Amino acid sequence: MRLSFILILFSFTVLSSYAQEGEVRGRVFNPVNNDGVPFANVVVLGTDIGTVSDEDGNYILTNIPPGLYNIRASFVGFRNKTFFEIQVTRARPVRLDFDLREEASELGEVTVDAEFTRSDETPISVRRLNTNEIERYPGGNRDISRVIQSLPGVASTASFRNDIIIRGGAPNENKFFIDEIEVPVINHFSTQGSSGGPVGILNVNLIKNVDVITGGFPADRMNSLSSFFEFQLKEGRKDKMFTQMTLGASELTLSNEGPIGEKTTYLVSARRSYLQFLFRQLGLPFLPTFNDFTFKTTTKINDKTELTFLGVGAIDNFVLNFDEPNNESEEDRENRLYLLENLPISSQWNYTTGLKLKRFRENGFWTFVLSRNMLNNRSFKYLGNDSSNPDNLLFDYTSQESENKFRAENSVFTKGFNFKYGVNYEFARYFLSNFDRSTLANEGGVINVNDKAFFNSYGAFISGSKYFNNERLLITGGIRLDGSDFGETAQNPLNQISPRVSLSYQLKPNLFWTANAGIYYQKPPYTALGYRNNEGELQNQLNDIRFIRSSQLITGIERVIPDKSRRFSIEGFYKHYSNYPSSIRNGIALANLGADFGVIGNEPVRSDSEGRAYGLEFLAQQRLFNNFYGIAAVTLVRSEFTNPNTEGFVPSAWDSRFIVSLTAGKRFGKNWELGTRWRYLGGLPFTPVDVENSSLREVWDLRGQATLDFNQINNQRLAAFHQLDLRIDKRYFFDKWNLNWYFDVQNAYNFQAQQPPILVPEREVNGQLKIDPNDPARYQMRLVDNPAGTILPTIGIIVEF
Repeated sequence: MRLSFILILFSFTVLSSYAQEGEVRGRVFNPVNNDGVPFANVVVLGTDIGTVSDEDGNYILTNIPPGLYNIRASFVGFRNKTFFEIQVTRARPVRLDFDLREEASELGEVTVDAEFTRSDETPISVRRLNTNEIERYPGGNRDISRVIQSLPGVASTASFRNDIIIRGGAPNENKFFIDEIEVPVINHFSTQGSSGGPVGILNVNLIKNVDVITGGFPADRMNSLSSFFEFQLKEGRKDKMFTQMTLGASELTLSNEGPIGEKTTYLVSARRSYLQFLFRQLGLPFLPTFNDFTFKTTTKINDKTELTFLGVGAIDNFVLNFDEPNNESEEDRENRLYLLENLPISSQWNYTTGLKLKRFRENGFWTFVLSRNMLNNRSFKYLGNDSSNPDNLLFDYTSQESENKFRAENSVFTKGFNFKYGVNYEFARYFLSNFDRSTLANEGGVINVNDKAFFNSYGAFISGSKYFNNERLLITGGIRLDGSDFGETAQNPLNQISPRVSLSYQLKPNLFWTANAGIYYQKPPYTALGYRNNEGELQNQLNDIRFIRSSQLITGIERVIPDKSRRFSIEGFYKHYSNYPSSIRNGIALANLGADFGVIGNEPVRSDSEGRAYGLEFLAQQRLFNNFYGIAAVTLVRSEFTNPNTEGFVPSAWDSRFIVSLTAGKRFGKNWELGTRWRYLGGLPFTPVDVENSSLREVWDLRGQATLDFNQINNQRLAAFHQLDLRIDKRYFFDKWNLNWYFDVQNAYNFQAQQPPILVPEREVNGQLKIDPNDPARYQMRLVDNPAGTILPTIGIIVEF
């Protein structure tokens, strides 16, 4: 039916032959004081189209044929800036504002395009992706969490989850900011205390670009050890309303933008999934449903004052499907029953709202950010899925995390020297209602807690950067202090002093050596901070839980060829972790638990584990040039942690060792585009199941799943994983609207990735579990293979009007 709809729409292409061409308009300005840059040159690279900005910095480019273009702005005394792969259509003018930074000295020799350089605050380990790169990424399904897997240092997994594993760090070591407002959750069905999830929350239609910072973190960012994601959303259209509708394989997305009066614009997006209907037709034992929304307004109060409001949220539900499929094989039936006995019924919702006020002056600006975010997580499970008898309740877990945050920062810019300082405060509430008689099954104990906890966190920073040697050398340094009342040691900010320094030296034109050294801190997850024992005490506060500490060293070489939009780099990194939480129950670091569905850290812990991650990253990047683009990223990495019950370092759950991602695409005539991605991931370690303990009837009846043998932590390793993804795009441009259809195939050659085997009980014909005739206290058990991977084709339609 969808293909028929596409073919009908194609028949209207002849109507576009007499249409007017596209238009790009915007402003060239100085980001330090928001003043316009008059008489700046704005050109469409590779064409004869160009113009000059007026006295206020405004410009208009007209008569541009629809297509993808690289557009550059330049002016004497300022750094050039290029926006790559700007999609020009006839349906609406493109809004493109250029922020040009002044050169630090009048004789500066640093001529690298600003799109390839790092900011003065983060001159190392920064990558940028724009909206077109995200949207057309093969196998990404317009999901930013999957798209960033093409970057060096980023590991993916063979499963369908979006866990972000960067430079050997755990998924919860990443922080996300949208227009400088922190958004803790960017995935549906996220794992509390960690991150990730099967589907991203953010609508790519609204994203202008995203910077991924994997090291050398600026001092104004806090509470992360592996990366910061800086998302910048587009501003709404200023002249009239514009709508985009996307029909994908699993959801329908509707976005809209336009003006609200003369000074305010808005963006809004809403998405609704229909996976539950598809999964029911396929006979799967679980039915997920997700919804999300994004809302942004931008108000130009005056030439020097700007106010941004942001709202992001999601609602997720996960129920079980007890319908029996027709013609089900014995193996499929066994796997289905196993999943039904183990998967909980769950629901989750989260939101973030925030205000950002930016006030400019001649030599800098103030930034004030006020935000609130909340996560509600509920899951429960009955023995045999029989809820009619309260005694069958295995566990019932509900928790809420809410944070209220304030941040104030002052940025000051002078000729050759910039500095910045600021403070932040956070008030958090953690609520927990937890009944559990399965976790402590071996000990015959029951967890029954219902309480809340409150935490205050605070911090301050100062940083600066300065050029030397005629702009060949850039030195950036900073220091921040952080404290929180979740533990005695953590209360004193002097125990969490975070110095950092970065260097960037131009060896010769467009060839740079960079280096960084720094110490960073991160709070343990709220599931650990708010854990209470059965006496109602904050157990981990009694254990003096501490900030996790990471000392990092990075160095690298980068070569840029601006006229061909190419970039080559190699970076080496070393991270040393200390004060890492470890489980008192099973004696392992939380870094070795993985990040599957559920909750990480809801248990008594101690800050007594150490870790290390080190490796090399190689990157070759070709921005759109002669209708070709590509990214080749190779990472060698080791990730290891100590555990209280083992000697020395053992591989962590994220020790993939070898990561390869090759992405390339080609644009053809008549707006056809072909993209492909191949990725390779070394086998991850895993902890085997404890067959002896799991087979006990009293244990299995309470847990319904295997226990792990923590005496063999991560001593087994999966086979390597690799996958090929393909994508075809076709665009049509009409007078008042655009049409894009795409065909995406994930895992094109159907690679079956190895996963840890599953321990399942043998069953009678009637479904009852078989008792071991040699030991009546046990069930008969067997290990079954658990491969992951299938060819996943997707057809999508995007309509803009």
